[in-house]
Amino acid sequence: MRLGIMLRHFDQHEGGVKVYTRELMNALVAANTRHEIIMLYRNRQRLGTFRGDHVTEVLLEGGPILYWDHVKVPRAVRDLGIDVLFNPKYSIPLDVRCRTAWVCHGLDWYVMPQASRWIDRLNHRWLIPQYAARSDAVIAVSETTRAHVMKYLDVPGERVHTVYSGLSEAFRQPPTPAQLDAARKRFNLPSRFLLYCGAVYPPKNFTRLIRAYAKVGPARAMPLVIAGGSNRFLSAQELLEPQREGISDWVHWIGWLDNADLPAVYRLAEGLLLPSLYESVGMPVMEAMACGCPTLTANRYGTLELAEGAAVLVDPDSIEDIAAGIVRLLEDQPLRAKLRAAGLKRAERFTWQRTAAEVMDVLESLPRTRPAHATAETMQPHAS
Repeated sequence: MRLGIMLRHFDQHEGGVKVYTRELMNALVAANTRHEIIMLYRNRQRLGTFRGDHVTEVLLEGGPILYWDHVKVPRAVRDLGIDVLFNPKYSIPLDVRCRTAWVCHGLDWYVMPQASRWIDRLNHRWLIPQYAARSDAVIAVSETTRAHVMKYLDVPGERVHTVYSGLSEAFRQPPTPAQLDAARKRFNLPSRFLLYCGAVYPPKNFTRLIRAYAKVGPARAMPLVIAGGSNRFLSAQELLEPQREGISDWVHWIGWLDNADLPAVYRLAEGLLLPSLYESVGMPVMEAMACGCPTLTANRYGTLELAEGAAVLVDPDSIEDIAAGIVRLLEDQPLRAKLRAAGLKRAERFTWQRTAAEVMDVLESLPRTRPAHATAETMQPHAS
């Protein structure tokens, strides 16, 4: 099989989808022995990102996003004889002569459309349903997401496949005392702290989180560390919430961390706070559980599916319930021990090797028809 992979989105914002793409590509390349994998880039600087046997990198440089997706990629499919086209995010060409599949990382745009920008709402109303209707398979990152794809996009269940995300092995390997001490010094971490990890945008419920924390955190001399914390969209004012609550001195912003640094920060934290209004699955919850970091999250959607019985679950609409959950997370020692053990056990199932194998099973199951094509050299590939 000639498998083409669309990687235009790799240059977009930091966060879970970029981590998913990077880790899945590495696992697919490492496990592949039978197929030719063709990585399709829009940015010349991405060349050399994924190297391995049976891997070819092709640069389809520049151009507007829609032109790249719907003109350049179909042309590459034709000229390179791609059998199956896969996008680890959403979007596929609407007119392409091969089988197609894409990953749905969640449908918060449909569950809470008021939390989307107007330009995104147009995309969600007109393009996403077309991608869903014309693809041969949609890979959902949770059963919650699968149900939403079937409900909101009207995709038959036999075309929607649940494949959970994996976890880097870095989260399972305990840092040494020296590594923990180095992380504390590098990021100027307090001796004890709570942690929020991720971008800030409406589904993340950042304002209620800060207001709940303000009720109980400073009174217990417990700082809040924000890892990530950038405004993805519609949340610039939310970043000012600690100032409005008068707790700026208690909130520490340490920016985005990579997988080499995150495990130590999770292990140093007293707990992770992620009471989102919507998560398809919640990658920080998975990471925290693998590190033995007790977690507070929402009692709905993907975090309920992922963390029930292994986290403090709260009503994300209720500031009082979030605050009470924070107190339990900090002060109920038997509960903390239970959450650590349950989280470690739950996280064992999430590996990128398993994710890659299950994704490949879906792609291999698609019947293939190969169009007439020119040679790969016509596309100026860069062999890896």
